[in-house]
Amino acid sequence: MKASIKCMVATVLVAVCAASSASQRELPKAWTQLTGVFDDKLTEDHNVGGSIALVEQGRIVSRRDFGFADRASGRRVDADTLFHWASNTKTINAITVMQLRDRGLLTLNDPLTRHVPELRRMHNSFGSMDDITIRMALTHTAGFQGPTWPYRTDDAWQPFEPTSWEQLVAMMPYQKIEFAPGSQFGYSNPSWIYLARTLEHLTGDPWEYYVQKNVFTPLGMTRSYFNTTPPHLASHRSHRYHVAKDAAGKYSVDDLSGEFNPGITIPNGGWNAPLTDVATYIGFLTGASGGDAQLQQRYDSVLKRSTLEEMWQPQSASADMVKGTDSVGLGFFVSKRGQQRVIGHTGSQGGFLSFFFFDPASGRGVVGAINTSHGPSIDHDEVSAFQKVMALALQVFD
Repeated sequence: MKASIKCMVATVLVAVCAASSASQRELPKAWTQLTGVFDDKLTEDHNVGGSIALVEQGRIVSRRDFGFADRASGRRVDADTLFHWASNTKTINAITVMQLRDRGLLTLNDPLTRHVPELRRMHNSFGSMDDITIRMALTHTAGFQGPTWPYRTDDAWQPFEPTSWEQLVAMMPYQKIEFAPGSQFGYSNPSWIYLARTLEHLTGDPWEYYVQKNVFTPLGMTRSYFNTTPPHLASHRSHRYHVAKDAAGKYSVDDLSGEFNPGITIPNGGWNAPLTDVATYIGFLTGASGGDAQLQQRYDSVLKRSTLEEMWQPQSASADMVKGTDSVGLGFFVSKRGQQRVIGHTGSQGGFLSFFFFDPASGRGVVGAINTSHGPSIDHDEVSAFQKVMALALQVFD
């Protein structure tokens, strides 16, 4: 009997090792290339820490962690490190809008002013503010300005972003629509605050609370949150850093601490999470239920597959920070790579840079984040190291 058990154990071990070996062999060559240069690329620009991960069917199958989450204490970046995902938050915002659409609470052709009448205070030389639709806000074609807070001069006393809705409303009479709505792409952060305001008007829930109930909880994204890090996760929060170079060519790295207040801009850039939660999110987006009926039911309760596919249809030509992203859908960027279609987004805020890309057909995704921003004096040889990393990440889908 003992010999038989030993034989069985040996057989299982051989099978596991073979499966592990096969899994390693199946990693895309472009991924192996990316992980091979990741440390060097981030070192080029004096980045303090970062991570990238390869996602298959909603699970991380390979990852590379670099540097420090907290350089002063010696805490290294690891699988639990929490990064700020900045504008990737916009994709979650778009999902909440489509949830309301599918529930019959709005249409994409609704005037945005129906739900946010304060927008009528803006100057629009191209016509009525009532002509701007929810669809235009989702596709960055409404003509709104790019930054939410164009007046900051980086003095220490100034808030990082506006902290209340009333501040945005007070600025509206001094803002203008920058091009004919619907005529072209123009990346806009405040558009997403107006969309969140629409949701709050229709549901009565604060936007962050609504997302926690209707996206994070059903998808099992248990370590995703907005604003200040909860105490039970605080030891995993990455600090954020800023690199500058003086006139003599000497580099300095400032520790900006981990926490900062995105203020009213949370709906366009407030998501915090470890890479594992972003992988879970990609699992939902690619429908990676693995045949689990209950999981598929939760996916469908968040958003139907047909609605997600609708969101990934090109709506307008765009120019994102990654070469090869050629159009924008409803909240997501779309890249045509041969016969494949890669969907995703990027983010940059408060010292963090991040991205996620995925192929809806294969279920493959790539996720990345770093905790370091750079001053204008840094010579990036035309593109930054992190942009090079993102370009290599897109090659994983070729």
